[in-house]
Amino acid sequence: MDNQFRIVLIPAYEPESLMIDLLLEIRAAGFKVIVVDDGSSHLFRDLFKQAAELATVLTHPVNCGKGRALKTGLQYIKKHYGDGYTIVTMDADGQHQVADAVRACEAAENRPEALILGSRKLRKNVPLRSRFGNAVTRCVYSLSTKLPVHDTQTGLRAFHSSLLTIMLDISGEWYEYEMNVLLTFARERIPIEEIDISTIYMDNNAGSHFNIWKDSYRIYKEIIKFSASSLTSFLVDYSLYSLLISITDGFNADMSLAVSNINARVISASLNYTINRNLVFKSEKSLWKSSIQYFTLAAALLAGNTLVLSVLAERMGMNRYGAKLLTELLFFTLSWLAQRFIIFKKKVVLT
Repeated sequence: MDNQFRIVLIPAYEPESLMIDLLLEIRAAGFKVIVVDDGSSHLFRDLFKQAAELATVLTHPVNCGKGRALKTGLQYIKKHYGDGYTIVTMDADGQHQVADAVRACEAAENRPEALILGSRKLRKNVPLRSRFGNAVTRCVYSLSTKLPVHDTQTGLRAFHSSLLTIMLDISGEWYEYEMNVLLTFARERIPIEEIDISTIYMDNNAGSHFNIWKDSYRIYKEIIKFSASSLTSFLVDYSLYSLLISITDGFNADMSLAVSNINARVISASLNYTINRNLVFKSEKSLWKSSIQYFTLAAALLAGNTLVLSVLAERMGMNRYGAKLLTELLFFTLSWLAQRFIIFKKKVVLT
């Protein structure tokens, strides 16, 4: 089989009739096409019959989510094709031009080790919901990975078949899957490149099935859970710190700070480790290994935390309670990055 062929994968849930025009154009450009009907109602049966004349159509009996639809398509591709080809995902709503899909494939063929993102220039003609959502996810992604990805929500993504296994191993059934792909690639240091593509929205993006509340929670839930865990541990830490500061008020000032901060941190860190391992990251790493890594990190952060706190409170004269708040904010990001990408890192397998 020709090892330079290209496959378009389209997840579709109750699409507009323009999807047929899109499929005709894709076929004319020489692509093989896989469409996944993600549980559309019986009203769309005729539309998918037309699609089946132009593409391989896979069907979910019920709506399972965009992430699951993409993985259903990828599983089919992996089973029925060999290796050495390029896959590009496109949305069914007409937002992507076939010419941009061709360019994305060319970029992936030139860099088969990289994920290629079709990056939209989100300007004033773009619906506010789309601009706002992308701005938020771009900020969250940048803070989490330190990588500058402009368009984290684009559905036009191209990659070489050698990345199929890792794509299938990534968690997520709904819209969060696409963000998890970017997080996993950053964690595994797999290159991510962006190419500029056209921005097209039909009827102010009325065809989108994105639920702003439910799907936003799915995208951000790991960071939300981590923040909630950190807030709980911080409240325990700060309460114990304040109590111990009062109890040790007669001690030398440096001694009072050190005793209060260290004892409060040991107790709150034990609580934080338990919550993060079991509820936030749901790590399968051995308890012994992860606990050693976590408490090594906690010791390093505590040393830095205590030093910064001492400088702020004793050397710079800041209020001791205010200094504690500022110090915790500073070390929150360091803790998140170390736990997310080192201690509770999920294993993936590359082909």
